[in-house]
Amino acid sequence: MRIVRLANFVAPRSGGLRTSLGELGAGYLAAGHEPVLIIPGRRHSDQQSAQGRVITLRGLRVPFTGGYRVLWRRRPVAALLSQLQPDSLEVSDRATLRWTGRWARTHGVPAVMVSHESLVALFRLVPLGRGLSRRAADWLNRRTAHGYQRIICTTNWAAVEFDRIGVRNLVRVPLGVDLTTFKVGPRDPAAGEVLLVHCGRLSAEKKPQRSLNTLASLRADGVPARLVVAGDGPLRLRLERRAARDGLPVRFAGFLPGRAELAALLSGADVAIAPGPAETFGLAALEALACGTPVVVSAESALPEVVGEAGASVAGEDLAQGVHAVLARPEASRREAARTRAEHYGWPAAVEGFLAVHRACSQAGLPE
Repeated sequence: MRIVRLANFVAPRSGGLRTSLGELGAGYLAAGHEPVLIIPGRRHSDQQSAQGRVITLRGLRVPFTGGYRVLWRRRPVAALLSQLQPDSLEVSDRATLRWTGRWARTHGVPAVMVSHESLVALFRLVPLGRGLSRRAADWLNRRTAHGYQRIICTTNWAAVEFDRIGVRNLVRVPLGVDLTTFKVGPRDPAAGEVLLVHCGRLSAEKKPQRSLNTLASLRADGVPARLVVAGDGPLRLRLERRAARDGLPVRFAGFLPGRAELAALLSGADVAIAPGPAETFGLAALEALACGTPVVVSAESALPEVVGEAGASVAGEDLAQGVHAVLARPEASRREAARTRAEHYGWPAAVEGFLAVHRACSQAGLPE
């Protein structure tokens, strides 16, 4: 099959979505298919890569997002789709690319939408009121479900907002983790210190300030903790100012382009923190688990489902209680539990799960 994939909000320094697209594309290619990825960028390009053909169209830069771009103009995207003649379409943006479902139906192409975000959770972050937020999310989710043959959710948590409105064309397929690059490695912690790691984009919906809140509480409790923040984004300067003002031992490492470097950081930590309340899967948390590092997560997100007993979940703005709980466990057993949990999520199984959805859509044909 020629599987044409579309995604917005993918940048050279973006994390989980970019990683997922790359791993799935490489898996499709290895399975004998022809993956083509279309993403926005600063300028047009068309090149072959380890994940197949990648076409970059010049996209509109979105203000206050730290460099994200979107494929805003429909006509050139539609023209490119017609030129590529996909056997199946896979879309990873419900906000600005939902129109591609109509294009696919018009041209007789099976189409799949991958739900990488929870609209209910995201709308909770803006002051719309709970009732209005839910009604808006329900309306958009019904339109999305109607426009595509299948909706793929990566966790049960992400599927709840579709289940609640009776969507029937829903499939659950977990993502994976690179268990070779991210592995348990040697640790050489500073004497008596507890190393925390926050790995993720520094943007409002990710709530990175919660990691600083956690560090401050731990130190107030007498825990000699320090924090390394791996990632970049529009809130970085504000977070740096707060850490300096409050005298918190935080190192802002910025975006780490080398996956081996990131793996070394994660494997050397005592605890990873994943505070985002709207995470539908949490690939960075899974990478930490693969390195043998337990993760303390937001109880509001999908991550309790992903980390299971290999970490702790806490509601609210301060996750120190979860860190205390994790550190109370023997180090060897908590690290073994983390790695064991990650081994449930290999990329080969994720690739096969996504391909099974594409095959099912192609065999079923388009609905009348």
